Amino acid sequence: MLIDWFTVGAQALNFLILVWLMRRFLYKPILHAIDEREKHVATELANADAKKAEAQKEHDEFERKNAEFDQQRAALLSKATGEAEAERQRLLDEARKAAVALSLKRQETLRNEEHDLHQAIRRRTQQEVFAIARKALTDLATTSLEERLGEVFTRRLREMDGKAKQGLGEALKSASDPAVVRSAFDVPAEQRAAIQNALNETFSAEIRVRFETEPDLVSGIELTTNGQKVAWSIADYLASLEKGVDELLKEKDKPEAKAEPKPEEPKPATKSQ
Repeated sequence: MLIDWFTVGAQALNFLILVWLMRRFLYKPILHAIDEREKHVATELANADAKKAEAQKEHDEFERKNAEFDQQRAALLSKATGEAEAERQRLLDEARKAAVALSLKRQETLRNEEHDLHQAIRRRTQQEVFAIARKALTDLATTSLEERLGEVFTRRLREMDGKAKQGLGEALKSASDPAVVRSAFDVPAEQRAAIQNALNETFSAEIRVRFETEPDLVSGIELTTNGQKVAWSIADYLASLEKGVDELLKEKDKPEAKAEPKPEEPKPATKSQ
């Protein structure tokens, strides 16, 4: 078979021209377009990675802040719970203390009321007993008894001890007014003279005396001058006994009762008014 070299050459030339044309007008634009597309895709991918990294960073930051918020919320909730529990316990303790204090106060009030009632009953009984005694002794008192008490009073004046005698003597001598002698009944002239003589002899001076009647005295005589007082009467016995009974009742109210003191023998009272 014969080869037509002209035809082969023409076909080869046409092929080369076709290749050049395809490369010039088709292949290069396609490659350029592909390159541009690849660059655009790479750029988009780079942007997507950056956005993804930024999104991941924001997500991590959000997670961190969310974890911090949860921790703060848990801490605040725990603190609020603890404070609420402490406040509840404090209120309960205060209420318990207030209840205990109120109970103690009520018990103390009841004890005080009971004590006051017992004291009132004792005082009333004591007052009634001594009031009856005074009334009975007053009703039984007579002029002859008063005269006898005057004699006893005169004797007691003469037998006064040194300290009492000195105090009364100074009061009598320094007084600007006469000494006052009081008695439940009028003192007879004889008794007045005896008392006057006893005073003058006891204190070696002329003592001015004024006699008065005092119905409230219970069978007795008292002398007062310049703040000093000397008394001898049944009322003194009653007052001494009443004082002893009152002290005895007070002793019984103490937690540890003390032994009852031995009663002293009554003697003329010398005291300042």
